[in-house]
Amino acid sequence: MTVQRKHEMGAGSRCVCPKCGVSIAHRDGVPCQEERCPACGAKLLREGSEHHRLFLEKQTRKRQQRPDTSEK
Repeated sequence: MTVQRKHEMGAGSRCVCPKCGVSIAHRDGVPCQEERCPACGAKLLREGSEHHRLFLEKQTRKRQQRPDTSEK
């Protein structure tokens, strides 16, 4: 029995790599997490998805915790 995945993302959009930032067009019927980055091989995230939002929040927190070394 095939399981149909339902989501609210719609057609179009982009798949982005959380490691190197490469962005590719989303292929209809193929979840971005099943795609691999052509540059580094990491699993991709759907731009605008909950996983992508959480990743961006984590990156923001990391940047805020890093000491500013630009004032040397």
